[in-house]
Amino acid sequence: MFKSFLKLQWKSFFRSSSMGKSLGIKIVMGFFALYFIGMMAFMGSTVFFLLERAIPNSDPLVILSQYLMYWVLGELLFRYFLQKLPVMDIKPFLLLPIKKSSIAHYILGRSSVSFYNFSSLFFFLPFGIVLLIEGYAAMHVVFWLMAIIGIVLTINYINFIINKSERTLVGIGFLLLAVYGLEYFKILPVKEYAGKLFYAFYDNPLFAIIPLVTAGLFYYLNYSFIRNRLFLDASLQKKTAQANASDLSWTKRFGAIAPFLQLDLKLIWRNKRTKTQVFMSLAFVFYGLLFYGMEDMGMGSGMLVFVGIFMTGVFLMNFGQFIPAWDSSYYSMMMSQNIPLRKYLESKAMLIYVSIVFMFLLSIPYVYFGWDALAINFSCALYNLGVNVPVILFFGSKNKKRIDLNKSAMGNMQGISATQFVVGIPLFGLPMIIYGLFAFFVSFEAALIVLSVLGVVGFVFRNKILDSITRIYRKKKYGMIAGFKEQNS
Repeated sequence: MFKSFLKLQWKSFFRSSSMGKSLGIKIVMGFFALYFIGMMAFMGSTVFFLLERAIPNSDPLVILSQYLMYWVLGELLFRYFLQKLPVMDIKPFLLLPIKKSSIAHYILGRSSVSFYNFSSLFFFLPFGIVLLIEGYAAMHVVFWLMAIIGIVLTINYINFIINKSERTLVGIGFLLLAVYGLEYFKILPVKEYAGKLFYAFYDNPLFAIIPLVTAGLFYYLNYSFIRNRLFLDASLQKKTAQANASDLSWTKRFGAIAPFLQLDLKLIWRNKRTKTQVFMSLAFVFYGLLFYGMEDMGMGSGMLVFVGIFMTGVFLMNFGQFIPAWDSSYYSMMMSQNIPLRKYLESKAMLIYVSIVFMFLLSIPYVYFGWDALAINFSCALYNLGVNVPVILFFGSKNKKRIDLNKSAMGNMQGISATQFVVGIPLFGLPMIIYGLFAFFVSFEAALIVLSVLGVVGFVFRNKILDSITRIYRKKKYGMIAGFKEQNS
């Protein structure tokens, strides 16, 4: 049965409307995976000697054990946001004589061979080999590695649980901060106590059974959860919510794009994911405090351009990178109507323009750190208006993955593809390169002037640029419609 499931998943991948792009994504991500694995293996094989040199007359295994608690909590947070849990379109299978237990075991089994599980082992296995070379007891090292495998699998299956609960995620985040705070302010030596616990897996091999049993327990909990919910009627009930009407008559002053603006504003306010994006964007206005307050970071640093681009354009990135996937549920209906695509894209651009101006106004208090800080934010805002808005709309034409607006933004990977990673290169990399070259060869002021001029020129020619982008959307209209129709895309 597992073989049949794998064949179906393989056919689903190659028959997808975005197969070419997905295959390219897999190849690119494969190179990144090999690089990451190589780095983890290098770190695992050298950390013993680095700890030995940094802290003489101490056991490197004891020192490493003290930090494994942070690894566990950090791994949970990391996986929550990045690990994509195995998904199957199980409704057709529920009509066939297939055991529900087989489906549940297949889903959990696929997650057990996740790249995230192997990435941790590529660090610990070389470290264990170094322990053997350095004369540590072979049986103790083997059982210690078995305990690590049990911990990795436990983290994997816990991720299934916390992915269904944002409160659990917040709890883990607070726990991580609390542990760090207790250790930093020397209230409780948490690191020392945790170190003794993790070192016990080596010191007493029988304790290695505990993580393996824990992994089995969480496997069973997840199996029971999935197995007991594999019913057709579980997906028939629809949650209904009353929509609150809002007075959006003020948008009529924008002319022909007013109806599209009204739809976008209603979409943002009435759905979990878009509403969360807005609140997250507003929260990032404080992002600059992490950098402008650093004494060792001068105003000539290129990193501050990254901060300026990010702060004034955070809504551009959070909302703009998923255009038009926000409308994926009814995009085919829109494209079948007499709706001017040019006005549709113009309304998206106008919404982003307003957000950039608003975020810049919120960033004005950074003048407290000097007029240079205000100048950086101003030039970055202009660059976002004239250059990054067309860039984000252009990359939107490559979106073919649908988004369920009723799901929360936290841990939701719907709509995310390689496009969302590649778009960061022109959004951040290009202005930083331009700024760095002019700041190095000319001056700080000249670099900001160049960014501002590029933004103004792009904004002046925005209509011609938008016409070109509209033609691209028309060419890719049917491919986008096909992609948005795929429920598990």
